[in-house]
Amino acid sequence: MKQFGSSVISAFSQHPNSVGESYFQHLGTACTFAGKMLMASGACFVHAVFPFLCVKTGSKVISELHDSMLTNRHSQSD
Repeated sequence: MKQFGSSVISAFSQHPNSVGESYFQHLGTACTFAGKMLMASGACFVHAVFPFLCVKTGSKVISELHDSMLTNRHSQSD
């Protein structure tokens, strides 16, 4: 039973630890990313119906999230 508990804990901590975060730090970061992606998705749907609106919103958010992810990875590996 003890081995099962440690493997469950490992499942929840392995990836966050690999990017230099605790479980709760990773939860916050991932939720922030998800929220921004959700907003960008909404802008893309608006753009689909009204092509003259939100012309660059989706690609701008993707670029910002990508840059943010790379910056955080590099700063944590230093």
